[in-house]
Amino acid sequence: MGSKNKQKRFRENETFDNVFQPSRSQLVDEVYEHKGNWNKNVFKNDNPLVLELGCGKGEYSVALGKKYPNKNFIGIDIKGARFWRGAKTATEDDMPNVAFIRTQIELVESVFSENEVDEIWITFPDPQIKYKRTKHRMTNTTFLKRYKNILKPDGIMNLKTDSEFMHGYTLGLLHGEGHEVLHSNNDVYRQEGSPEEVTAIQTHYESIYLEQNKPITYIRFKIN
Repeated sequence: MGSKNKQKRFRENETFDNVFQPSRSQLVDEVYEHKGNWNKNVFKNDNPLVLELGCGKGEYSVALGKKYPNKNFIGIDIKGARFWRGAKTATEDDMPNVAFIRTQIELVESVFSENEVDEIWITFPDPQIKYKRTKHRMTNTTFLKRYKNILKPDGIMNLKTDSEFMHGYTLGLLHGEGHEVLHSNNDVYRQEGSPEEVTAIQTHYESIYLEQNKPITYIRFKIN
């Protein structure tokens, strides 16, 4: 993507009512205005709140928002030029239940309060295969603790990935730490049993992985 196109998308993001771009200092040094009040301030309802972490183009957030109009969805990514597509679609299609936040995933506890979130989706994260990159894996112990702090007691986690490494690493960690694995599938399109939204919604990159015959894996779990 050219720099001019990126800048155009950054500028357009600033005009969208469904895009929030707090600075790091706003989140770290202050109490963010929407923390604990996303439903009250932004969505104006008491519907369940669902996050998509590392949302990319926001395809899952938008698709889930269309499928479940009685739930609120927030896609989070540090790359605003990517989720511009999802924000624009949600705006054009008049979807008041979909929003996007430009920030780093490690700051989620500064964006949301305890027990504020009902469900979290992690879709096709970078598996960070090298050992020295373990701290950046979005399902490592540190990240799971962050998610637990913002999830409701019965909150649900979803991991969908094309990485067999990420699937195996996460599954092993969940079992090792005593978390509750509700469903695991190492090839969702060839093995039955996954929730409908796992197979009914496909991202752009997922369709590419499928053309390459890469199995798509899925884990649904609770953090204890």
